[in-house]
Amino acid sequence: MENLVGDTYGLIHLIVSVLALITGTFVLLMRKGTNIHKKVGYVYVFSMVVMLITSFLIYRLFNGWGVFHYFSLVSVVTILCGMVPTLFKKQLKNWISIHYKFMYWSVIGLYCALFSEILTRFPSVRFDGGLFILVGGAFLAAYIFFVIYERKWKERFKI
Repeated sequence: MENLVGDTYGLIHLIVSVLALITGTFVLLMRKGTNIHKKVGYVYVFSMVVMLITSFLIYRLFNGWGVFHYFSLVSVVTILCGMVPTLFKKQLKNWISIHYKFMYWSVIGLYCALFSEILTRFPSVRFDGGLFILVGGAFLAAYIFFVIYERKWKERFKI
């Protein structure tokens, strides 16, 4: 188990990451604006905050600050940009659109992090290309999916 999680920070990181993956997926799939959407969404945000804090405390892979820490900073931005509009609903006419887009990309970023984490467990996947090509491909697929379905989602979820 030590090889999987490393230490207490790694264990906490793993637990809240799985929770964020589950709740983030549910939030994307469920009807928007309902009480359950909000409750599950807050669990997602809380688990992401804990996950991001622990991500900045893990240095096993690079023995210091590494590329994944930069992606954690991007994740901090997507969470903040997704949640701040919910605090300023009355001042922002298009707050739902901003919230929806940033939270979508927050969850997609989490899935890209999952793929990265899995791939780093395989010694044959190199950081100089293989990992970034595979994760970049997943990100590109998510972007294409977003562009194709954005209008349908807005209609379906009344955004």
